[in-house]
Amino acid sequence: MHVKQLIEGNLTEGHQGATNFRRETARGVSMSDPGTCSDAVSLGGTGQESEADGDPPHAAPPPPCIEEEAQSVTKQPPPVEGMEVDIGQPDACTEMRTGVHECQDTDGIPDRELRVSEWVEHRMFTELEEAGQRPGELTQRDEEWQENEETIAETEREKDGGGGDVQENTDTQPTEDQGQYLGLDFTQNPQTLTGSWAEYTHTPENYLKGCKWAPDGSCILSNSADNVLRVYNLPPELYSSSWDLLSEMSPVLRMSEGDTVYDYCWFPKMSSLDPDTCFIASSSRDNPVHIWDAFYGNLRATFRPYNHLDELTAAHSLCFSPDGSQLYCGFDKIVRVFYTERPGRDCEQRPTVVKKRGQSGIISCMAFSPSQPVYACGSYSRTVGLYSCEDGSLLALFPQRHHGGVTHLLFSPDGNHLYTGARKDPEILCWDLRDPGQVLFSLRRNVSTNQRIYFDLDPSGRYLVSGDTEGKMSVWDTLTAPPDGNEEVLRPVLQFQAHTDCTNGISLHPFMPLVASCSGQRQFPWPGDSDDSDSEEDRMMTSSDIREDNGLVLWWAGPLGSTNEQ
Repeated sequence: MHVKQLIEGNLTEGHQGATNFRRETARGVSMSDPGTCSDAVSLGGTGQESEADGDPPHAAPPPPCIEEEAQSVTKQPPPVEGMEVDIGQPDACTEMRTGVHECQDTDGIPDRELRVSEWVEHRMFTELEEAGQRPGELTQRDEEWQENEETIAETEREKDGGGGDVQENTDTQPTEDQGQYLGLDFTQNPQTLTGSWAEYTHTPENYLKGCKWAPDGSCILSNSADNVLRVYNLPPELYSSSWDLLSEMSPVLRMSEGDTVYDYCWFPKMSSLDPDTCFIASSSRDNPVHIWDAFYGNLRATFRPYNHLDELTAAHSLCFSPDGSQLYCGFDKIVRVFYTERPGRDCEQRPTVVKKRGQSGIISCMAFSPSQPVYACGSYSRTVGLYSCEDGSLLALFPQRHHGGVTHLLFSPDGNHLYTGARKDPEILCWDLRDPGQVLFSLRRNVSTNQRIYFDLDPSGRYLVSGDTEGKMSVWDTLTAPPDGNEEVLRPVLQFQAHTDCTNGISLHPFMPLVASCSGQRQFPWPGDSDDSDSEEDRMMTSSDIREDNGLVLWWAGPLGSTNEQ
């Protein structure tokens, strides 16, 4: 058994415990105290902010204690807009000799928290191993495994009489085929695992408008035309080999907005092991920015942006800073920056147009560079700009290469490239940030409407996946792009019919070969076809021939058959 396989087993076991806790909460099990067993922290999670991107994660606080007599979550009083919800005082906790916190008068929690502790420990070992560092315990285990393999190889040679036919294999590193177990495999079409369809049939024309995995990969968030944000847990059957028992997914949380949802995003330091970091930011028409608790589904806080006339305005785009300390909100010719720890109306104003120069139009999307203190803004004026995180000054304004307003942009993991897509535009452009304004190559997809069509990159930055208006899912290998950057059109390595309707949402799991996609669009009835008569009834508007596919689907994009064998 190799190191990555052992880590994967413990990692998935820890996630299963965390998601089961959220599932119990959604069924009506309320906490006597929403706080954790450790000291109460602010909205932004102060312990997470001091953690650097390259450092190993610290052990998160244990999950909250469950009250013996369950109460309904809906009985909690609604929070007041602009005020942070008081999470109360923590219950009494004791610390075991093993270093694991145990809540008093709680049955079944110690075993679960031991699994969580092992998961955090192995996850830390994984990141240290990828960074080239070898912890002492991990190095000792590798030495023991190597000694065992050498002993087995020597025994086999003795059985064969010391002949040279048997090749000695003492390499503890996984082979190429074994290394692909945790990676994506797009040499063949992904397989459908499960999804959610019945949830979106209760309301007419309730099509989906996007989906996003949580940063820790434990759940997925969806947005739909009924203005409800839904949270789905990762199916527990995926943690075992019983994939044949997978059933249709049901949301564990529903968060209703008052009007059309403009944008939504996860807190970047979100971890299911720390409920204080589990929250979502969303913006809707004629409403302030809402902060939703992703563990209980209630409203936690609000950010209220006001314009120069002291009128409440709605943000068209949202994006947290990489450390989670700030929330950037896009408006018409301006970006407002709120501090996560201080809900309310106080914010920093960063105009994008100064003395009639700069980036005009509504800031429709934003993204932060993973390697440099800069962020990118796309606008409906078909422009893309780079800004400094320190003071918001404009660093570069890209030329208007898109045919429509920019709706989505994404940095590559190394921070050297920026991918942008627009509405009613068939191209995804790859910009070279080492030479701002230079397009390296373009990716072709079919986008014939104003709907926002998302695309996503895998954690390595190699594969870019996107849907289109016709329901197809396309995968491009960015490593096959020409190095000279002559703006050639890169052909997809895989393209298949994922949905019968518009595939607008694509999200890749942060560490598992899973792809989430969602579909749907606004349908317009057309006059019925009539071959035999021209009666008035035949000319009436009908929707019988409309092809609808409103659903959320999970796809397995790893090597087929390898998971069950493992």
